[in-house]
Amino acid sequence: MAINKATITGNITRDPELRQTQGGTSVLTIGVAVNDRRKNKQTGEWEDYPNFIDCTIFGNRATGVAPHLEKGMKVAIEGKLNQSRWQAEDGTNRSKIEIIVDEIEFMSRQQGQTASKPVQQQPQQFAPQAAPQPMQQQPMQQFAPQPMQQPVQAAPVQQAMPMMQQAAPQQVASIYDEDIPF
Repeated sequence: MAINKATITGNITRDPELRQTQGGTSVLTIGVAVNDRRKNKQTGEWEDYPNFIDCTIFGNRATGVAPHLEKGMKVAIEGKLNQSRWQAEDGTNRSKIEIIVDEIEFMSRQQGQTASKPVQQQPQQFAPQAAPQPMQQQPMQQFAPQPMQQPVQAAPVQQAMPMMQQAAPQQVASIYDEDIPF
């Protein structure tokens, strides 16, 4: 069994590029810089070594997130690694590894981003509301408890409890009696 799952966090390195395939599928490509921190053996200082990862988003998700992404934003991405291979114009074989995005999360906004570009995918509509009225102080007497009404008669719960208490140990025992499948 093989697991192909990648999770990264980093900053978008270029503005997203949204295009359509001949079949009409939306494809969004972004680059994400992920810093790897290492100690320089010569100076003893910690240094950042960036890794530039190409990420591709397909379908409706691509068109949905494209307007909200821009260079410099911090994102978290989860997806699958994919190796693309092709032959360059000079005849050499080329390849690159990219992440095919399953999930993307916006971790910060670009500096200077205004409220005109919200990070919501679906706009919400709210009914207009009247302006709030100032609170008036009321005497404490008005908040006295109201007389209690008679409660509605319900079936006694105690009769059902012994059945549940007896069934629980049998159910737990049957779970642990099963063989492990591997």
